[in-house]
Amino acid sequence: MSFLPKPKLHHPRLPVNALGFTRRDYEGAISTLCAGCGHDSISAAIIQACFELDIEPHRVAKMSGIGCSSKTPDYFLGASHGFNSVHGRMPSVLTGANLANRELLYLGVSGDGDSASIGFGQFAHSIRRGVNMTYIVENNGVYGLTKGQFSATSDKGSKAKKGAINTDEAIDLIGIALQLGATYVGRSFSGDKDQLVPLIKGAMRHDGPAFIDCISPCVAFNNHEGSTKSYDFVREHNEAMNHLDVIIGRNPITADYAPGEVRDVQQHDGSVLRLRKLHAEYDPTDRVGAMHHLHERKAAGEIVTGLLYIEPDPQDLHANLGTVARPLNRLGDAALVPGAAALEKLNASLR
Repeated sequence: MSFLPKPKLHHPRLPVNALGFTRRDYEGAISTLCAGCGHDSISAAIIQACFELDIEPHRVAKMSGIGCSSKTPDYFLGASHGFNSVHGRMPSVLTGANLANRELLYLGVSGDGDSASIGFGQFAHSIRRGVNMTYIVENNGVYGLTKGQFSATSDKGSKAKKGAINTDEAIDLIGIALQLGATYVGRSFSGDKDQLVPLIKGAMRHDGPAFIDCISPCVAFNNHEGSTKSYDFVREHNEAMNHLDVIIGRNPITADYAPGEVRDVQQHDGSVLRLRKLHAEYDPTDRVGAMHHLHERKAAGEIVTGLLYIEPDPQDLHANLGTVARPLNRLGDAALVPGAAALEKLNASLR
């Protein structure tokens, strides 16, 4: 079962935003992910961000690929446009849709497998081309749908559920996004709603490629010693009569800490995730400084969160290509097919 519609009944006095929408109007179907999954917290943050920004749901186009993360667009903005593409190809679909209709707000949701492995090239080219989008990677460091193998963002030295040690260096999508020209770059933790919601709001208001790497613990494949990003609670309190996969619900892990403070967040299995919020005096307009800061704190064993970089005067793909202000999908044949004379003139200029 992959679709559970939510009941339409709700309290008649729910708070409304400036458009008269309640938060329920930004929700989708009932999540079928594991109880306590960090991805559901990210969906809730997207819902809250759109509600607070007074966004009309039909103005949003949400795109995804394949994976646990790519299922989540079904769980928010049920009245928005949506397209679930094939594995790793979400950025290309989003780029084409953005070129056809620049008036929509584009939200790409992906995972560390979808964007850092099979879709790594797609991710890189969408960033360097400057597509105007909010690109969120729900990063749990494992392949959840295929039972917890290492992903490309798994930390070197981390241990898999069956005891294998990861000998490969992790791909840092934040570093790649900074290097390739993303104009809004942030990292957060799914359990830190107070940080994540404003970060998403800023990304959705940004005119350019906005990228957010969100650490999102996988509740099904991290209940073992040596894991660094997720936690396992399958069968922890079960007396197994036979071999079954049973997910026992647990409360999502949250964290509340001040800028500049380092906070150790204990996972369900006892492992610790060390987070550092950026100092208030940190300059998010310094791209080179941001990359240096990331490497410095990584060497100290910390995961930096917050708004890492923002370009004050960004340009997107349409500005780079010089496209017309009117969406291309609204232009007629006369504008889209100028005729043989115009084609001959163009060819002559290239000879």
